[in-house]
Amino acid sequence: MDNLRVSLVQGETLWHDPAGNREYYGGLISSLRGLTDLVVLPETFTSGFSNDAIDDAESMDGESVVWMREHARALDAAVTGSVQIRDGDKVFNRMLFATPDGGLHSYDKRHLFRYAGEHKRYAPGRDRLTVEWKGWRICPMVCYDLRFPVFSRNRFDVERKGAPDYDLALYVANWPAARAHAWKTLLRARAIENLCFVAGVNRVGIDGNDLTYSGDSAVIDYLGDALSECTDQELVTTTTLLAAGLHAHREHFPAMLDADRFELS
Repeated sequence: MDNLRVSLVQGETLWHDPAGNREYYGGLISSLRGLTDLVVLPETFTSGFSNDAIDDAESMDGESVVWMREHARALDAAVTGSVQIRDGDKVFNRMLFATPDGGLHSYDKRHLFRYAGEHKRYAPGRDRLTVEWKGWRICPMVCYDLRFPVFSRNRFDVERKGAPDYDLALYVANWPAARAHAWKTLLRARAIENLCFVAGVNRVGIDGNDLTYSGDSAVIDYLGDALSECTDQELVTTTTLLAAGLHAHREHFPAMLDADRFELS
């Protein structure tokens, strides 16, 4: 497990414009080859967070999935972010994780944002995902999932001497500025309680529903300290996660060995 370079891509997503957003975000990340291991895009980065975007939901053979795979290969890095995906008769807010070797993993947002009516049009996911990349175990989640600590819980395996489910939790979001304090607080809480790094990527600007987004994307370490924090502007920033520090903290402070045991139903 070597150090991991993580690039947060905090952009001003165009409203209901998948082709325009692919071009826009492609331009933001084009210079990252050789400089990063993992590129993290916001939630619904091809459309903005919109219930109406469901009408243009793509398939897993659609242009956005192809785009992510092509950029992962071109950058020689994993690329992740969420897109509206139609699968059978349902549409999911699906987080995709593409790797340079052509691999593709997906996680469907489990907690749908009832306050905005997301649950009325999108289908909920069920299972959490853990991806292994560059020796790291990574758990990708989407926006509202951040508010649910039981689902985010890093379930350490006692039989493997406290080995964790994951080392890095990812949260991609369209989290409005009105609730920015909760976003910043919960990112830190999830890192501290799960003895892991957390990377959270939010968008900026004003969307088609006239909601303002203040960004506040960040990389948080296992102590709850910010290694990187963004303002409310378009920004691409890369942070190196130090594996040795994470291992040393878990050895020094093995709280996971005292955690309550449970299973999600």
